[in-house]
Amino acid sequence: MNTPSPTRIDRRLAIKWMMAAGAGALLVNPLALGEDSVTSDAGQPKGYGTDPNLMKPYKPGDFWALTFTEAQRRDVAALCDVIIPADSTSASASALGVTDFIDEWVSAPYEGNVADKKVVMGGLVWLAAESQRRYGLAFADAADAQRLEICEELSMKAPEGSQLEKPARFFKKFRNLTATGFYTTPVGMKDLGYVGNLPLAKFDGPPADLVARLGLTDEVKW
Repeated sequence: MNTPSPTRIDRRLAIKWMMAAGAGALLVNPLALGEDSVTSDAGQPKGYGTDPNLMKPYKPGDFWALTFTEAQRRDVAALCDVIIPADSTSASASALGVTDFIDEWVSAPYEGNVADKKVVMGGLVWLAAESQRRYGLAFADAADAQRLEICEELSMKAPEGSQLEKPARFFKKFRNLTATGFYTTPVGMKDLGYVGNLPLAKFDGPPADLVARLGLTDEVKW
């Protein structure tokens, strides 16, 4: 799949997409939502419970029941890899656990996640049906060119009220979630050249040519 396509995102562009979502939604203890935490109507706790033990490793499904069926997980993995395939510098999105990330995301109890779940689950139903209609195959079993054909159509802005309006909205949401999941992994951050959270012996400031190109100044005014 080396043919350029509008669905093959510029990985640097995904930085903007990452700003639209936070991975912090995965760090909540769902056990605090159980009946044991309720003493009376008057004393019923608000919110989503206490913070988890950040020193303990967690795996997908530890906080809340996951949503995807096995067939949907296969379709999700295939769609992730159309959006961010493996290349010479990194593995594909599904190989880095983005399927689990999206499953966790749409399964979370937060208001925004619940809204995203409706878009994603509806889109996956459409994707499965459309692949069967066109090719007689599950999306995960379709050829690379067939998957790409569907995604290319969804990557274009669909006219309001058209049959592709909702599927295109699904694809946009799914693409953003894929980029968020990928670029918050160590491999994804390395792919971006991110070097934050490292001690520096000294800091010389931003490169002078970059400052000039952006029309900025590194002068500090008091």
